[in-house]
Amino acid sequence: MSREDILNSERPSNYEDPHVPETTQKRLMVVGSSSYAGKSTLVTALCRIFSNMGIDVVPFKAQNMSLNSWVTDEGGEMGIAQAIQAWAARLEPSVHMNPILLKPKGNTISQVIVHGKPYADCEAGGFIRTREMLNCVIDSVRRLSNHELMLIEGVGGAAEINLYSRDIANIMVARLLKPHLIIVGDIERGGVFASIYGTWKLLPEDVRNLVKGFVINKLRGDPKLLGNGPEMLEEMMGIPCLGVIPYTDIRIPSEDSVSLDDKKTRERCPIDVAVIRLPRISNFTDFEPLEGLVNVRYVPLNSSLGEPDLIVLPGTKNTVGDLEELKKSGMAKQIVETYRKGTPVIGICGGYQMLGKQIIDSRVEEKPGIYQGLGLLDITTTFEKYEKTTVQTEKRVTGRGAILGRIKNEKVRGYEIHMGKTHTQKGTAEGGAFDDDGAESQDGLVFGTYLHGLFDNECIRRALIEFLAERKGLKIEINVDVQNTHYDPYEELAKLVSTHVDIDRILGWCGLNE
Repeated sequence: MSREDILNSERPSNYEDPHVPETTQKRLMVVGSSSYAGKSTLVTALCRIFSNMGIDVVPFKAQNMSLNSWVTDEGGEMGIAQAIQAWAARLEPSVHMNPILLKPKGNTISQVIVHGKPYADCEAGGFIRTREMLNCVIDSVRRLSNHELMLIEGVGGAAEINLYSRDIANIMVARLLKPHLIIVGDIERGGVFASIYGTWKLLPEDVRNLVKGFVINKLRGDPKLLGNGPEMLEEMMGIPCLGVIPYTDIRIPSEDSVSLDDKKTRERCPIDVAVIRLPRISNFTDFEPLEGLVNVRYVPLNSSLGEPDLIVLPGTKNTVGDLEELKKSGMAKQIVETYRKGTPVIGICGGYQMLGKQIIDSRVEEKPGIYQGLGLLDITTTFEKYEKTTVQTEKRVTGRGAILGRIKNEKVRGYEIHMGKTHTQKGTAEGGAFDDDGAESQDGLVFGTYLHGLFDNECIRRALIEFLAERKGLKIEINVDVQNTHYDPYEELAKLVSTHVDIDRILGWCGLNE
């Protein structure tokens, strides 16, 4: 059997391509030679570049795996990367831009989100209802077909030959939609020429014939260091190198936890914030608005907490499991001891639940039982039903403590994504931090909330940083208004990519440069 016979035999014997309605829509797809090659960033840049040209472009990713997610206006959950791409394209995010989202829960289990709603919990390798999921993808493609250009992002590395029979996001989408394909390679990982060539060579012939060019991403230094490597690769593959993109630290929200390893601390900043890096940390994009203002450290459970000015417990895909890991590692004890020395603590979503006295699980997350929390808030959380809250919301600050009391009655916006119900114990001195949400300790040094995007609110950043600076006797000028400056990361990213990538050639492929 030839190599192509082997690759094409990855289609199940009873497999038939489902019908995709004909359309005049143009389609361009970006795939990677590996995970984290920069697919999302390139698609984001292209969305803004094409939008600036007056092209009606819509992002699309059939299947995503990420714990960073977004809630749409309709209350549907989708990958944060496609929401970012929608904003870059000047569109309102829609779950049809990411019809299938996998959210790892640990122990090889992932929650499957389909069209914005929980579908099932599946074990790795068990998510095989290919035809059913593919029909969901096709339905979303149909709903987005009114846009002039669909800009498609693949998943991970495109040449996972062991997955071809169920690779919805790469192989099946390419076969169904027949887009022009671009391969992106990450030079930081080393072996970029081999990874790009190997990806191209291992693709099934019908998909390989769709590849029009390749891009080398994340170059540090002078492009001359590449020598004639790109030209040699062009000759071997018979397709052009569209450009070499330099490494950039332009700030757009991160897609997944791999990005945490690239986070840089602001060591000279006098205010130190410790975000606990839970094993299943989710929506850590919550804290990125703080990263340009204070020193934000993502602290692993097996590390020393040090002497931070603020401790933050973030969201998690599995509150009970991560709470047990937090206690087992000794980090829970460090947090409580540091709080007792006067350090404030904030909990977001799952982190908020952990700050309470108890979590009662009826086998929604873990084994049925009562799990003891950190006891810093007089609240109890119950997991009784497999029901998920996903909503965008606006709340009024009702907390009276040293942080929230500064902005009492001001309004904040954000979104909720969580399982479980949390109840504040009646008859205590503790109350809600926000309208119908959250809790605050009697001393005002601890509060929690279900509100993701909390630090996107200027009033929250202002109150928090002013409080932390005053406690240290600092008189520092910090511009907390990071949202309303003239800096636009999407425009900066578009400018960078348009400078280093042959956009005219891409437009020509799509018939959009006339």
